[in-house]
Amino acid sequence: MNIFGPYTNRVLRINATDLKYNVEELPQDWKRNFMGARGFNMIRLLMEVPPEVDALGPENKLIFGVGPTNGTNIPGQRFNVSAKSPLTGILGDSNAGGHWGTELKYAGYDQLIIEGSAKSPVYIYIENDKVVFKDAGHLWKKDPKTVHNIIRNELDDLDVQVICTGIGADNGVKFAGLFSNIVRANGRTGMGTVMSSKNIKAIAVRGRNAIKPHDYAGFNSKVENLINVVKNHREFDKRLMVGTTHLMTSLNATGQLNTKNNQTGYFPYTEQVSGERLALEYNIRNKGCFGCIIPCSRYYLVPEGKFKGMHGEGPEFETLAGFTSRVYNKDLSVAVRCHELCTDYGLDSISASGLISFAMECYEMGIIDKSITKGLDLSWGNGEAVIELLEQIGKREGFGDLLADGILPAIERIGEVSRKFAMHGKGMEVFLGEPRGIKAYGLGKSVASRGADHVRADPFFETLGDPQKGIEKFGIAETADRLAWKGKGMVVKYFEEWCAISDSFNMCKNTMVSMETLDFKGIAEIYSALVGEEYTAEDVQKIGERICNVERIYNTLAGIRKADDTLPERFTKEPLPEECGPSAGSVLELEPMVNEYYLERGWDVETGIPTKEKLLELGLEVFISELESKGVQLKEKN
Repeated sequence: MNIFGPYTNRVLRINATDLKYNVEELPQDWKRNFMGARGFNMIRLLMEVPPEVDALGPENKLIFGVGPTNGTNIPGQRFNVSAKSPLTGILGDSNAGGHWGTELKYAGYDQLIIEGSAKSPVYIYIENDKVVFKDAGHLWKKDPKTVHNIIRNELDDLDVQVICTGIGADNGVKFAGLFSNIVRANGRTGMGTVMSSKNIKAIAVRGRNAIKPHDYAGFNSKVENLINVVKNHREFDKRLMVGTTHLMTSLNATGQLNTKNNQTGYFPYTEQVSGERLALEYNIRNKGCFGCIIPCSRYYLVPEGKFKGMHGEGPEFETLAGFTSRVYNKDLSVAVRCHELCTDYGLDSISASGLISFAMECYEMGIIDKSITKGLDLSWGNGEAVIELLEQIGKREGFGDLLADGILPAIERIGEVSRKFAMHGKGMEVFLGEPRGIKAYGLGKSVASRGADHVRADPFFETLGDPQKGIEKFGIAETADRLAWKGKGMVVKYFEEWCAISDSFNMCKNTMVSMETLDFKGIAEIYSALVGEEYTAEDVQKIGERICNVERIYNTLAGIRKADDTLPERFTKEPLPEECGPSAGSVLELEPMVNEYYLERGWDVETGIPTKEKLLELGLEVFISELESKGVQLKEKN
């Protein structure tokens, strides 16, 4: 057994075409400049994957990254998977919890890169320095649970950690994810589709090494303090009982719950499908990720009805809301069945439910009918049709095949008249909050580097409703008012950098960001003890800012400009209806917020491209010539 520090300094590179591999040294300056996981993956993507490559071709690379906290006793450890996205055609990245990422660290690697494409289906077994390629023909188009069980039996090791594709990825659905611990999903941006395109069904990892912080006693002391803060937090009991599903009730009460494809923010049947009801009637025990002290995931058992006896793990808020309020379904068991199908088919539940609600509104408006849906009645609330369409998407059959490539191809196939009902940003379907009622989230979705996304920023601060806290933190009272727009550019910049650090440090955002248990100063103190170098809060925030700018450079090379940092007119021109209570009448003032955000970022307000001054400040000057060689005009300063 080897004992590594917070970094193993090793990168495993696998060539799927030749079924060969080699171990490389992690660039030493990356640790100080990009920290880990998401940071490592983003700089690797920018350096090695030109945006013009075919996302489903062998030139695309699938990159797995872990952070300096993986393998320690930090609670709630996670990992990132990145590539060019087949869904959006820009930066693809997804973060997940569970145990797989930490096992990769125990195997001795900070990063795993898969390039090329195998000639026939394989799965990869990694055990420390040993890498074995095994036939996966018998696993192709099988669901994650079956794949996990077969591989663990074949390797005679119930502790081996497996990440795999589902049926949908193997069928080429462009928003298919990767699944570890059966239900832990790297869901967004189609990373499972990329892995299937390389004819790789699964990666099984077994590590037998150990991780030791530089200042063992100091690090453990700070982690113990953090654990006490979490356990004494005002939201600890609520999150332990219902996880993220508590948002169903709280968002609905203030008119912020995505309902009927964002036609409204209020769902009158929320009590029937709430996280509280799920906890009381369905849940039987909790489950957490590696090192977790607030296990917010739960095992469920459906007690009655058509799906009586169905059991598994989940769902969380996005899936629960996606298959209830979003499609106007008031049957909780239908939503749980849809969660199970998303796992079996390996689909991103946000994109899947977004596409189905888009189709339902098109059906409502007479743009499509049963002749196009091949007999499906897509009336709002028709749970049986939602289940059937979800299966069709996963199988790429019937009307589901039309939706399986994502929202932009669906618009092209249905017709331009459907565009106004497509709730997306940069080709990725929106989440289950209502951006007209949480405006920093709306801004965050419009500028997010991977498409319409809430956890690239997660600016919960605006929901505090305390003007004094807004003044104390950002100097503007309105920053703590969810219905005001002033100062939200500053808020989103700050929280984007915090989330970039969370994904690179590799600790759960629910604990670190949403519960605000660690700020940049707290991270700096833990990180300093972990690596044996002194970091300040400013140092850590600067790493987050550098990561965000690397992502913008990549997307700039992919053709993203200011015009792409937007959301559909429903959010900017249609006020929320009266039924939304305190959010009624609100619209999203996106243009002034985006301009404010660019100014805060030091990007060109006319184009959204980083300035030379900003790239020089962050030590990213090496990319100036590459941008200019591709015809990108860079301003000297904002």
